[in-house]
Amino acid sequence: MVAAHKSLDVKGLNSPLPVLKAKKAMMEIPAGGTLEVLATDPRAVTDFELFCKSTGATLVEHDCSAGVYRFVVKNTG
Repeated sequence: MVAAHKSLDVKGLNSPLPVLKAKKAMMEIPAGGTLEVLATDPRAVTDFELFCKSTGATLVEHDCSAGVYRFVVKNTG
């Protein structure tokens, strides 16, 4: 499990809010730093894959446990 510089809890929010909040939080993460996002919306899986592809960020890790999706996104600059 990758340790993150910052954690963002967006459980209960539906698409596209988790990604929008993550985008804002990424502005506070230094290049090379990571953001952990906890979400409950199943669409977040696709949303974060597309977010990383469009921004150049790296989806370092993602998993799901008890209905909570965990993403670790690396800020590449």
